[in-house]
Amino acid sequence: MSQLAGISVDYITRLEQGRATSPSPQVVEALARALRLSGPERAHLYQLGGLQPPGPDSVPAHLTPSVQRVLDRLTHTPVAVFDAAWTLLLTNPSYAALMGDPSGWHGHQRNAVWRNFLTPSDRVRHTPRSRHALQSALIADLRTATARYPADQRLGRLVAELLIQSDRFAELWNTGIAGHHEAARKTIDHPHVGAVTLDCDILTVAGSDLRIMVYTAEPGTEDAERLALITTLGIQTLVN
Repeated sequence: MSQLAGISVDYITRLEQGRATSPSPQVVEALARALRLSGPERAHLYQLGGLQPPGPDSVPAHLTPSVQRVLDRLTHTPVAVFDAAWTLLLTNPSYAALMGDPSGWHGHQRNAVWRNFLTPSDRVRHTPRSRHALQSALIADLRTATARYPADQRLGRLVAELLIQSDRFAELWNTGIAGHHEAARKTIDHPHVGAVTLDCDILTVAGSDLRIMVYTAEPGTEDAERLALITTLGIQTLVN
């Protein structure tokens, strides 16, 4: 469960033994996802942790059982789930094999906007034009999230710190740029398989603002063969 929740085994052990008594909302939410709790069960877990369940003014981070079942059927497809602020909530082993294991990321490291502007991936190839388009789309999505969830303190802190830490982010943010994240073709330089060019689609879950990022390749192509090898490596790593 610790791997699914992105929480260390030691911390979960301390929670179970009562030696850690004040879990953060992020820890409780991660545990609720890993345990696949229903809405009422999730609310009860928050109460056990001495916390109030997130209200409608907070960025949703709950994966319903039905969404989880969809993800379970995409074992051989790289999939990642983000919230409306582009904070990473969940990945499957195939995604980790393709893009790198995110289990050690914490705090702002788990936010795609933060990582894109401050620690960009060395796996995804970008031209100046494609990087500008991606950054503009991410900022537009983030601006929409701040308008929809103005009381979300984590989101407010994220934007405030990005404005301080990244001149590029501040420049684009202050232009009031608008738009949205669209499907794209991406070339990933995988350390073991080499370059693989894939379609990257973003699916939005109605009613929750969750973003499901899915990578696929056209059947019968060399890219499809390479992707199949990458996903096999990822599943074998999980099993081992």
